[in-house]
Amino acid sequence: MLTQEVRFWLVFERAATILDCTVGYGGHAEMILTSSPAGSIVIGLDRDAQAIDFSRRRLSQFGDRVVLRHGNYWDLKSHLAEAGIEKVDGVLLDFGISSPQLDDPSRGFSFQREGPLDMRMDQTAGQTAADLVNSSPEHELADLIFQYGEERYARRIARAIVQEREHRPVETTGALVAIIARSVPAPYRHGRIHCATRTFQALRIAVNHELEFLESSLRDAAEVLAVGGRVCAISFHSLEDRIVKHTFRSLSQGEGAPFATLTKKPVLSSQEECEANPRSRSAKLRVTERQPTMRLV
Repeated sequence: MLTQEVRFWLVFERAATILDCTVGYGGHAEMILTSSPAGSIVIGLDRDAQAIDFSRRRLSQFGDRVVLRHGNYWDLKSHLAEAGIEKVDGVLLDFGISSPQLDDPSRGFSFQREGPLDMRMDQTAGQTAADLVNSSPEHELADLIFQYGEERYARRIARAIVQEREHRPVETTGALVAIIARSVPAPYRHGRIHCATRTFQALRIAVNHELEFLESSLRDAAEVLAVGGRVCAISFHSLEDRIVKHTFRSLSQGEGAPFATLTKKPVLSSQEECEANPRSRSAKLRVTERQPTMRLV
């Protein structure tokens, strides 16, 4: 998503080293490698092992210009150190869920497809969404759905989940959607946004710790930039975008600040991209750049 916009900010006229912290299925990485001068390289990270395997095949044509590692973006400093890289010219963080992940029923991300209630980006570790809904106390579940999903009926939904699990575990996406539908008012069930959207968002954020390490990861990304280097962050909901906005603002505040925010307002997907891919409608891109160090004379 926002491929041409990312190209504008992260493809340099000189050879550059770019860290793609959420390489996914390799779309942005392929564009950067294809558009950049010879000698440019991309280090790609992703916590989804399936995505890494796919990107390894997709990007094989670039040989040693691409280095892929299975891991979390909040460990970006460690991954760079292990690769023997101290500074990079660009960092990309795309916090969205890819279409292959959403469309795979076995991953449990989508309320529109029946499957196990998993939702883990990294299926090799951590608790699933089913673990979360079947073990959390009612008040914690309600707070989670309200905080991460901004769901007005969070308490009703949490109460209904707890009542259901007293009889049988909630183990599938379909079972959770049915519980949510029964617990909210009829007009809400038939509103513009599916009544399960916010609850599924909240559970996915909680399972994958999506907000917990966001600010520290943005600061780490800024720290590893060479002078003139840029961090591009693509968010998909207000909670993420708010953290990106405030972090970039903090980095650029004060006289002689080492960073400058290059996007006064978030960059949105073009009308053409939205028509081709409706999921891109909620994407927001913000960019910050490392400035030369001021020297006192």
